Amino acid sequence: MADALVGVEEEFLVVDPHTRAVVPEAAAVVERASPTLGDQVCLEITKFQVETKTTPTTSPTELLDQLRTLRTTLAAAAEEVGLKVVATGTPVLGDVVPPPINEGPRYAEGIANYRALHDEQSICAGHVHVHLPDRELAVLACNHLRPWLPTLIAMMANSPFWAGRDTGYASWRTLSWGKWPVAGPPPYFKDLAAYDDLVAGLTRTGALVDPGTIFWDVRPSARLPTIEVRVTDAPCSVEDSVLLAMLSRALVATAVEAIERGDPGPEVQGELLRAAYWRAARDGLDGHGVDPSTGELHPAADRVTALVDHVAKALEAAGDLAAVATAIDRLTTGAARQRAAYERRQEFADVVDFLAGLTARP
Repeated sequence: MADALVGVEEEFLVVDPHTRAVVPEAAAVVERASPTLGDQVCLEITKFQVETKTTPTTSPTELLDQLRTLRTTLAAAAEEVGLKVVATGTPVLGDVVPPPINEGPRYAEGIANYRALHDEQSICAGHVHVHLPDRELAVLACNHLRPWLPTLIAMMANSPFWAGRDTGYASWRTLSWGKWPVAGPPPYFKDLAAYDDLVAGLTRTGALVDPGTIFWDVRPSARLPTIEVRVTDAPCSVEDSVLLAMLSRALVATAVEAIERGDPGPEVQGELLRAAYWRAARDGLDGHGVDPSTGELHPAADRVTALVDHVAKALEAAGDLAAVATAIDRLTTGAARQRAAYERRQEFADVVDFLAGLTARP
């Protein structure tokens, strides 16, 4: 389990290289990239967004190589049609409310059901899939991952700006995404039957269009034999994405080991977990984080240390411990890097240029 297959999905925004604003030209980028990337590139819900997907691998080195290839190929395809792509959780510039939604019966049904909730859907996340075909085990593993989701938010925070405004948050996407009826951290489940019962109930209420609209931040995948960790912004760099993948796999492996020895996981109070989300989204790694088990504040760096300590055995078993330690020593959030780019001249265009350069030359 410690060296289970992992795969990463990264979402990007398409921008005009002159205005630096997002533009509804994702289809042109996907069309140009598809001959090379095939089904590893696709559209997302808005016409501003493109998504790439790695193939499953057990090797962090291979994962890094795949992510670099996907980003460089996608950026080259965008440039060939006069555009750029950027890895950020929210649009830095552009007229984004409401965003143009892609056509199709599923999207049309979603618009009819969720209405103005789509107004801030031009947001991008990073998703990690960890192979875990046993759905019951995946549901129980979610209980163990819940307390650590805020720490992952803080580490990967990469959305400080929204359409020409500094939000004051490190991860504004987290706050925006939390408005949806089935989003944020999942509830605590005693077993798979409880999970399925709640999903059935939510479907009856109309809160779900289909199983794909279970937007909890960790969940059994609706389409793959995996548990999906989907809590963070689109990571700023490929190195960040690999770090996220290694930590996610280690969290799942640690959870499975605990379940097998009879540990059901901590029943963290939803209110404290929500507060921990808010603090992580606001501060990133530059302030404090909440321990959702106690409600106590700690320096954000201490929460990261606690996470690594929690999964150290699984990281060591996978051969990832040294690489994770090195990556964390070097980690600067995307939010901090975006703000640094802005501070040089107080120009949002510089932020977009920084992100486009980093995406094109990962």
